[in-house]
Amino acid sequence: MNRTVSPRSTASPHSGAPASRGNGRRLAALSAACAVTAVLAGSLVSPPASASAPASGPATASEYGRAQLQRDVDALRKIGVIGVDTQVATADGGRLVVTGGVADLRTKRPVPAGGYTRIASVTKIFVATVVLQLSQEGTLSLDDTVERWLPGVVKGNGNDGGAITIRQLLQHTGGVPEAYPTFTSVEEYLKHRYDPFTPGQIVAEAMKKKPDFAPGKGWMYSNTGYMLISMIIEKATGNPWHVEVRDRISRPLGLRHTRWSGASVNVPSPHAKGYLVGVQNTPVDVTKHFDGDAAGGLISTTGDVNRFLRALMGGRLLPPALLEQMRATVPATAFEAAWPGVRYGLGVMSRPLSCGGVYWSHGGDDLGYRTRTGVTADGRRSVVLAMSTQFGDARTQAQEKAATELIDHALCGK
Repeated sequence: MNRTVSPRSTASPHSGAPASRGNGRRLAALSAACAVTAVLAGSLVSPPASASAPASGPATASEYGRAQLQRDVDALRKIGVIGVDTQVATADGGRLVVTGGVADLRTKRPVPAGGYTRIASVTKIFVATVVLQLSQEGTLSLDDTVERWLPGVVKGNGNDGGAITIRQLLQHTGGVPEAYPTFTSVEEYLKHRYDPFTPGQIVAEAMKKKPDFAPGKGWMYSNTGYMLISMIIEKATGNPWHVEVRDRISRPLGLRHTRWSGASVNVPSPHAKGYLVGVQNTPVDVTKHFDGDAAGGLISTTGDVNRFLRALMGGRLLPPALLEQMRATVPATAFEAAWPGVRYGLGVMSRPLSCGGVYWSHGGDDLGYRTRTGVTADGRRSVVLAMSTQFGDARTQAQEKAATELIDHALCGK
């Protein structure tokens, strides 16, 4: 899902669960290093939510019990998650909103309902939707090669842009090696957290490595592949990826709180601070850092992401034939240990439900933030869970299990 303990990426953006700016991106050994580091001082303290803050709206419980949602949030808090903000959208148009914990360990202010958060690799669903729309319009084809749009960019050490298609980039089956920046210590984080980088720089670094596998012959999460997607979008449209997301998705759907993080290192207010908690239980404030690429550079709210997911699966953004292509999946083998039965389509994952069938989602892990989502195939029920804590120890697995149970309960109406 994105940056964190290693992914927006492969093995586990959540140490034990898939990583990605994609589900995770950047932290590598920083999660362990924070165990011996005191809380970073001097970070921005956001003011309390005001009348202009993102609204959560009234909640109804006709199909899903607030008490169950509260129990699921409490289970995350018992594990040690510092801040939780979740919203369930029910089939009757109602919303259930529950928060838990604090937004700031120093001030102890409560988590703002519907506050801003780094959604990390959830961004990939937005980006994939843009690409599918462009294919519908005939601007590009999902079976175009990377070489067709970015001649000479993917080459060397066995990498061949002429053999990798846009569809494979979206589905992580192109074998593109990962080169997304990681931090290996708190000191390195403090020194480089504001350093900007471009997709071209990341791709060039990736070309120094051999492919993970021949195109179409495997599956491995690649944030770098979505860097290539962003470059193709700009080549095809003349606009950066985030402008296309804004014009094609955010504005038409009224997602007033979904925005590109850009060159800013801050999260808009109101928000919960993001914390990394290591084996010695010492939280490190990792809220502020540069993060503006198509692998996970959007900031949003639980309400906006719910609206987007429902619109997408409800057929408002893609015609049935393209939505079917988006949901044509392959086994996401690297994520299986953490998420049994998971499969990956074009920028979207499917996972089994305890009540039968599957739900559609994408997770997002960024420094200090973890987002989990779920929406039914018809778009009628959805849930978004924002957690402002990442662990550098075995609690990661417990957190992932509790998050999975919350989403399953919400979508099955248990």
